[in-house]
Amino acid sequence: MTHPGTCQKLWWDPRLRLAPDQEEYKENEEVTLSCPKGFEPSFTHIKCSSEIQSISTGKPVYREIWMGKDPGGAWTRIRSMVQCVEAFQVVPGTLEVSTTSIKLNWTCSLPDACQRMQATCRLAGPSSPSCEAEEVTAQEMLHGQNGTFTCDHLQPFTNYSVTISVPPSTILFTRFLRTKTTVPEKPERLWLDASTGTLRWQALPSCKGEILGYQLNVTAWGPQDGGFLQVERLRLSSSVTEHPLPAHGPGTRYTVAVRGLTAAGAGAALLGDFQSNGSGKGLPPRARHLPLPGHGRASSLSRPCLTALPCSEHQLLVAATHNSTVLEDACSGEPQPFDASRASDAYVAAVLNLSAPMDFVLGDGTRGHGFHNAPLCPGWDYTALLRLEQRSQQEETFTCVCYSFSMGQPPGPWPWTAVTVVAVLSAMVMLSAGILGFVMCR
Repeated sequence: MTHPGTCQKLWWDPRLRLAPDQEEYKENEEVTLSCPKGFEPSFTHIKCSSEIQSISTGKPVYREIWMGKDPGGAWTRIRSMVQCVEAFQVVPGTLEVSTTSIKLNWTCSLPDACQRMQATCRLAGPSSPSCEAEEVTAQEMLHGQNGTFTCDHLQPFTNYSVTISVPPSTILFTRFLRTKTTVPEKPERLWLDASTGTLRWQALPSCKGEILGYQLNVTAWGPQDGGFLQVERLRLSSSVTEHPLPAHGPGTRYTVAVRGLTAAGAGAALLGDFQSNGSGKGLPPRARHLPLPGHGRASSLSRPCLTALPCSEHQLLVAATHNSTVLEDACSGEPQPFDASRASDAYVAAVLNLSAPMDFVLGDGTRGHGFHNAPLCPGWDYTALLRLEQRSQQEETFTCVCYSFSMGQPPGPWPWTAVTVVAVLSAMVMLSAGILGFVMCR
């Protein structure tokens, strides 16, 4: 000590404020410590003291020490540097924001500074002026030195404020947060402008997430019980709320599905069914009912085949059904090679280049290019689909010419059979001026 009974001013943390603030303190003189807003000293009250360091020539040698008052009011020797610390802290990495809740873990290193803490969560405002958000005010008293605060039953993509404070006006933590995006609601209106043949739908507001665009699916079945099938999948920008309906002639049936897209994915679809008007002409005579020979046993065709331009290679699909929904899925799906363990699933029998008329026997058991033209089962219903696929970054188009038939039961023990489809494929190639001419090679 410089002289008995005094202590020098300490230079622990430059942010510490001492009251009284002086260069030297008398023994047992108390000093009050404080810190800037949001911080607390590890001791709020200290005092100068001394202890015997050694004995020299029979006399004690003193050294100065500082004592600090603990939460219980007892004085204890300060053995480490007194600093300004954050009394309250959100544990790093624990702030979680979902579509409907906000959660955080907190700690308080100085119980005296955290008494009467309260956490508040309230609506700060909807994400868009056209959206309505329910008023939410959640309030909770926080106790102890650690815990979890959760604000739930919130709305997606909505702004909320989270505040933790000590009354009357000490703010320990405050943050503005937006709940996460979810998929949008389905559009409210979908209609067809008959004068222009244009589909229109009502734009979606960005209430559950920013609308990034629309997904439009159009399925068209040709007239005459649906020999022609086309499935279009389009990705349109958020500013687009209309699209021309593909023109395939009078009597074409359309099923339309439109849904909004956010970063969370596609929302529910709004569906619509439409049909083109006008009498128009019937199908080309050479594309109508065509019997197929099969060793003297004819297989009846229940649907006609229409024409398609030979723009590129076509996949010849086989589906063991006449069901239109299954055929739509087969036409727009990802068909696989034949699997004997799943013989009823649609499969690719062959890939054909239809640059000229050709003979093809469906079900002759041949293999090529990774595909198996598997034998057909007697008594089963089948549909052959000649499929052309077109893809771009914003659009997928699957066009299929469908040819449905049933395999008659043979009179003897004949487990498999094949049918010749030369007439069908020739008709597809030769009648290239049909309804798909402008669609397939645009």
